[in-house]
Amino acid sequence: MKTLTSTNQKVEREKKVKVSFKEAWSLHKEKYLLIAPFAIIFVIFNLVPVAVAMGLSFTSFNMLEAPDFIGLANYIQLLAYDDVFLIAVKNTLLLAIITGPISYLMCFLFAWLINELPPKPRAILTLIFYAPSISGNVYMIWKLIFSSDMYGFANAWLIKMGIIDSPILWFETAEYILPILILVQLWLSLGVSFLAFIAGLQTVDKSLYEAGAVDGIKNRWQELWYVTLPSMKPQLMFGAVMQITNSLSISAISIELVGFPSIDYAGHTILTHLHDFGNVRFEMGYASAIATVLFLIMLIANILVQKLLRKVGD
Repeated sequence: MKTLTSTNQKVEREKKVKVSFKEAWSLHKEKYLLIAPFAIIFVIFNLVPVAVAMGLSFTSFNMLEAPDFIGLANYIQLLAYDDVFLIAVKNTLLLAIITGPISYLMCFLFAWLINELPPKPRAILTLIFYAPSISGNVYMIWKLIFSSDMYGFANAWLIKMGIIDSPILWFETAEYILPILILVQLWLSLGVSFLAFIAGLQTVDKSLYEAGAVDGIKNRWQELWYVTLPSMKPQLMFGAVMQITNSLSISAISIELVGFPSIDYAGHTILTHLHDFGNVRFEMGYASAIATVLFLIMLIANILVQKLLRKVGD
């Protein structure tokens, strides 16, 4: 195990060796030319809008008049006086803290188990588990399950078992809204990260398992920690970024299931708050401030998670 760890550390050190741009260009110019179209599109449609939004966050802008610079007024209003935003932050962090780690572990666990199967069953189960994340009518299913009348499946089952006497108003009762959103988000969580983990498991060098056995690895858990996880760190990083982004940007689920705005803002998130000021009120300066705060939260969360993942296998 020490040999494997030292080998992984040596590879990491070799990756960190710096080369000049000229040397890198001469060695990899064909690759740079191939990714140039995507890089240009990424800069124009991702980086530039982010920079513009950050600039607009310091202005008052209603899309009809020119932006008026107001300094930190939007941020002061947002953080000190906007009570609904504070509710949205609390709901968003609760959703992220609960669904983020659980969905990440679910993605890896199911990918690890499915990867042990023969090719055909693996392909079928991958499709079954991935299907909910791309289903177009997913909200109709959960609306039917938690329908507020006696025809909803949840109410029908509870009444049949004698637990309740009358239907529960699931989407109209504040205390039930957040647990339902967590449940639906977890059900939808086996998406791109799940596929990335399966791909990563497929690319692990099988000879490393033989070397691990010679080096003293005695069971599957040690094999997982010292061989499998260090070998698929890029996929683990990608999956972490995707799960953090998904858990902090919950909006469509809340709007579709519990309405907009939800009862007592129980399902209100930062992204639905952004939707309110950006797409309903057209207060683009204030909406840009909300987007900037959400971006900073995502950035900090990603940095912390990546630091933790670098310790995998040590």
